[in-house]
Amino acid sequence: MAKKGGREKVKLKSTETAEVYWTMKSKRNTPDRMELKKYDKKLKRHVTFKEAK
Repeated sequence: MAKKGGREKVKLKSTETAEVYWTMKSKRNTPDRMELKKYDKKLKRHVTFKEAK
């Protein structure tokens, strides 16, 4: 049986609103905090989302 991988569930919070995305991240490949451009439904445009714990 395969053992549990090195992935964890992380929360991405919008820098401009209270919008939240949940995604999976590899702890080995990206040890630092993620920062992605995602679509914000409230603003109806792409904004920066940063990883929050």
